Amino acid sequence: MDNQHPQPTTLRVRYLEQTQPAPPPALYWGSERVTLEKPSLESFLALYGRVGDVPRWEQRAKMPTAELEALLRGNALHIYVLREVSGDAIGFCEFDRSDFPQIELKNFGLMPHAQGRGLGPWLLAIALQGEWRTKPGRIWLHTDEWDHPAALPVYHRAGFRVFDERDEPAGSL
Repeated sequence: MDNQHPQPTTLRVRYLEQTQPAPPPALYWGSERVTLEKPSLESFLALYGRVGDVPRWEQRAKMPTAELEALLRGNALHIYVLREVSGDAIGFCEFDRSDFPQIELKNFGLMPHAQGRGLGPWLLAIALQGEWRTKPGRIWLHTDEWDHPAALPVYHRAGFRVFDERDEPAGSL
Protein backbone atom coordinates (compact mmCIF):
# COMPACT_ATOMS: atom_id res chain seq x y z
CA MET A 1 0.00 0.00 0.00
CA ASP A 2 1.22 3.47 -0.86
CA ASN A 3 1.35 5.48 2.38
CA GLN A 4 0.99 8.77 0.51
CA HIS A 5 -2.18 7.53 -1.21
CA PRO A 6 -3.90 5.14 1.19
CA GLN A 7 -6.73 3.05 -0.19
CA PRO A 8 -10.17 4.24 0.91
CA THR A 9 -11.98 2.11 3.45
CA THR A 10 -15.34 2.79 1.81
CA LEU A 11 -16.49 3.52 -1.71
CA ARG A 12 -19.61 5.21 -3.04
CA VAL A 13 -21.53 2.44 -4.85
CA ARG A 14 -24.40 3.08 -7.23
CA TYR A 15 -26.87 0.36 -8.15
CA LEU A 16 -28.53 0.72 -11.54
CA GLU A 17 -31.21 -1.23 -13.37
CA GLN A 18 -33.07 -1.61 -16.62
CA THR A 19 -36.63 -2.85 -16.39
CA GLN A 20 -37.37 -2.79 -20.11
CA PRO A 21 -35.32 -3.53 -23.22
CA ALA A 22 -32.40 -1.28 -23.96
CA PRO A 23 -32.37 0.97 -26.99
CA PRO A 24 -31.03 -0.78 -30.09
CA PRO A 25 -27.30 -0.40 -30.71
CA ALA A 26 -26.12 2.37 -32.95
CA LEU A 27 -24.92 1.35 -36.37
CA TYR A 28 -21.25 0.53 -36.26
CA TRP A 29 -19.10 0.25 -39.34
CA GLY A 30 -15.86 -0.97 -37.79
CA SER A 31 -14.34 -4.40 -38.23
CA GLU A 32 -14.77 -5.49 -34.60
CA ARG A 33 -17.40 -8.08 -33.70
CA VAL A 34 -19.25 -9.21 -30.59
CA THR A 35 -19.99 -12.87 -29.93
CA LEU A 36 -21.54 -14.80 -27.05
CA GLU A 37 -18.82 -17.22 -25.94
CA LYS A 38 -17.87 -19.82 -23.34
CA PRO A 39 -14.20 -18.96 -22.87
CA SER A 40 -11.70 -21.35 -21.35
CA LEU A 41 -10.44 -20.60 -17.86
CA GLU A 42 -7.10 -19.41 -19.24
CA SER A 43 -8.55 -17.11 -21.90
CA PHE A 44 -11.14 -15.70 -19.49
CA LEU A 45 -8.57 -14.92 -16.80
CA ALA A 46 -6.22 -13.34 -19.34
CA LEU A 47 -8.96 -11.08 -20.69
CA TYR A 48 -10.32 -10.36 -17.19
CA GLY A 49 -6.84 -9.36 -16.04
CA ARG A 50 -6.13 -7.07 -19.00
CA VAL A 51 -9.53 -5.37 -18.84
CA GLY A 52 -9.83 -5.22 -15.06
CA ASP A 53 -6.31 -4.15 -14.11
CA VAL A 54 -6.96 -0.42 -13.72
CA PRO A 55 -10.39 -0.69 -12.06
CA ARG A 56 -8.83 -3.22 -9.65
CA TRP A 57 -11.00 -6.21 -10.48
CA GLU A 58 -9.94 -9.25 -8.52
CA GLN A 59 -13.07 -11.21 -7.57
CA ARG A 60 -12.84 -13.76 -10.40
CA ALA A 61 -9.04 -14.02 -10.12
CA LYS A 62 -9.34 -14.88 -6.41
CA MET A 63 -11.98 -17.57 -6.93
CA PRO A 64 -10.83 -21.18 -6.45
CA THR A 65 -9.88 -22.56 -9.86
CA ALA A 66 -12.40 -25.43 -9.77
CA GLU A 67 -15.21 -23.04 -8.82
CA LEU A 68 -14.40 -20.61 -11.63
CA GLU A 69 -14.03 -23.44 -14.17
CA ALA A 70 -17.46 -24.80 -13.18
CA LEU A 71 -18.97 -21.32 -13.46
CA LEU A 72 -17.49 -20.81 -16.92
CA ARG A 73 -18.68 -24.24 -18.13
CA GLY A 74 -22.16 -23.87 -16.63
CA ASN A 75 -25.19 -21.97 -17.82
CA ALA A 76 -25.24 -19.20 -15.20
CA LEU A 77 -22.95 -16.85 -17.14
CA HIS A 78 -23.36 -15.22 -20.52
CA ILE A 79 -20.10 -13.68 -21.70
CA TYR A 80 -20.11 -11.42 -24.74
CA VAL A 81 -16.60 -10.92 -26.11
CA LEU A 82 -15.52 -7.99 -28.27
CA ARG A 83 -12.91 -9.06 -30.83
CA GLU A 84 -10.79 -7.22 -33.32
CA VAL A 85 -10.75 -8.41 -36.93
CA SER A 86 -7.57 -10.33 -36.05
CA GLY A 87 -9.61 -12.35 -33.55
CA ASP A 88 -7.92 -10.82 -30.50
CA ALA A 89 -10.28 -10.20 -27.59
CA ILE A 90 -10.29 -6.56 -26.48
CA GLY A 91 -13.29 -6.39 -24.14
CA PHE A 92 -16.21 -8.25 -22.68
CA CYS A 93 -19.58 -8.10 -20.92
CA GLU A 94 -20.30 -10.78 -18.31
CA PHE A 95 -23.87 -11.38 -17.17
CA ASP A 96 -24.67 -13.52 -14.13
CA ARG A 97 -27.98 -15.26 -14.81
CA SER A 98 -28.02 -17.46 -11.69
CA ASP A 99 -30.98 -15.52 -10.25
CA PHE A 100 -33.00 -15.38 -13.50
CA PRO A 101 -35.32 -13.56 -14.27
CA GLN A 102 -33.01 -11.07 -12.54
CA ILE A 103 -29.74 -10.71 -14.48
CA GLU A 104 -26.68 -8.97 -13.05
CA LEU A 105 -24.16 -7.29 -15.33
CA LYS A 106 -21.19 -8.55 -13.36
CA ASN A 107 -18.21 -7.27 -15.37
CA PHE A 108 -17.95 -4.99 -18.38
CA GLY A 109 -14.95 -3.27 -19.88
CA LEU A 110 -12.39 -2.83 -22.62
CA MET A 111 -8.63 -3.00 -22.72
CA PRO A 112 -7.13 0.48 -22.45
CA HIS A 113 -6.03 0.62 -26.11
CA ALA A 114 -9.64 -0.02 -27.23
CA GLN A 115 -11.18 2.74 -25.12
CA GLY A 116 -12.33 6.08 -26.49
CA ARG A 117 -13.50 4.76 -29.88
CA GLY A 118 -17.19 4.15 -29.06
CA LEU A 119 -16.65 0.40 -28.73
CA GLY A 120 -17.77 0.20 -25.08
CA PRO A 121 -21.27 1.58 -25.62
CA TRP A 122 -21.60 -0.54 -28.77
CA LEU A 123 -20.52 -3.73 -26.98
CA LEU A 124 -22.89 -3.00 -24.10
CA ALA A 125 -25.83 -2.33 -26.44
CA ILE A 126 -25.24 -5.56 -28.41
CA ALA A 127 -24.91 -7.59 -25.19
CA LEU A 128 -28.01 -6.04 -23.60
CA GLN A 129 -30.00 -6.71 -26.75
CA GLY A 130 -28.97 -10.37 -26.51
CA GLU A 131 -29.96 -10.61 -22.85
CA TRP A 132 -33.36 -8.94 -23.35
CA ARG A 133 -34.18 -11.59 -25.98
CA THR A 134 -34.33 -14.06 -23.06
CA LYS A 135 -37.11 -12.01 -21.41
CA PRO A 136 -35.59 -11.14 -18.01
CA GLY A 137 -37.51 -9.21 -15.36
CA ARG A 138 -34.67 -6.74 -15.08
CA ILE A 139 -30.95 -6.31 -15.66
CA TRP A 140 -28.99 -4.62 -12.92
CA LEU A 141 -25.42 -3.69 -12.01
CA HIS A 142 -23.37 -1.78 -9.51
CA THR A 143 -20.60 0.68 -10.20
CA ASP A 144 -18.25 2.52 -7.88
CA GLU A 145 -15.56 5.18 -7.76
CA TRP A 146 -12.87 2.75 -8.97
CA ASP A 147 -14.65 2.16 -12.29
CA HIS A 148 -13.69 4.04 -15.43
CA PRO A 149 -14.92 7.67 -15.33
CA ALA A 150 -17.03 7.03 -18.44
CA ALA A 151 -18.81 4.03 -16.90
CA LEU A 152 -21.74 5.83 -15.30
CA PRO A 153 -22.50 8.02 -18.36
CA VAL A 154 -22.31 4.92 -20.59
CA TYR A 155 -24.76 3.07 -18.35
CA HIS A 156 -27.15 6.03 -18.33
CA ARG A 157 -27.04 6.32 -22.13
CA ALA A 158 -27.74 2.58 -22.36
CA GLY A 159 -30.97 3.07 -20.40
CA PHE A 160 -29.91 2.17 -16.84
CA ARG A 161 -31.35 4.17 -13.93
CA VAL A 162 -30.02 4.42 -10.37
CA PHE A 163 -32.18 2.60 -7.83
CA ASP A 164 -29.83 2.75 -4.82
CA GLU A 165 -26.66 4.51 -3.74
CA ARG A 166 -24.60 3.89 -0.61
CA ASP A 167 -21.13 3.73 0.89
CA GLU A 168 -19.75 0.19 1.19
CA PRO A 169 -16.51 -1.31 2.49
CA ALA A 170 -13.90 -1.16 -0.28
CA GLY A 171 -12.67 -4.69 0.45
CA SER A 172 -16.04 -6.26 -0.32
CA LEU A 173 -16.22 -5.04 -3.92
